[in-house]
Amino acid sequence: QVQLAESGGGLVQAGGSLRLSCVASGRTFSTLVMGWFRQAPGKEREFVAVSIWSGSSAYYADSVKGRFTISRDNAKNTVHLLLDNLKAEDTAVYYCAARLTYANRNVDYVRVDAYDYWGQGTQVTVSS
Repeated sequence: QVQLAESGGGLVQAGGSLRLSCVASGRTFSTLVMGWFRQAPGKEREFVAVSIWSGSSAYYADSVKGRFTISRDNAKNTVHLLLDNLKAEDTAVYYCAARLTYANRNVDYVRVDAYDYWGQGTQVTVSS
């Protein structure tokens, strides 16, 4: 079992930055893939970024490329998402997710149903 807890959300102005954190507990060694998703009111949960242990790879949604950075602090069982140059459309609840196995195709990591565990989310609100 893996438990995930997000933190770091808040209210920021457009163009500002925010760092989200997700602390994993339990069977943390098995969290080979850690992803970030977000969901705005009335919209589906969408992929933001993923960190893959093997090869230290990271992939991002086109909408956040160049602005967001995912990173891991393995010693603290934590994955971070640095949100830079925030835009109003970034406003959403941000969720951390963990997958216990590698996928056959990297494209699978963008799917919500590809993940085994989810946190409760942290709200990010970007004001103009």
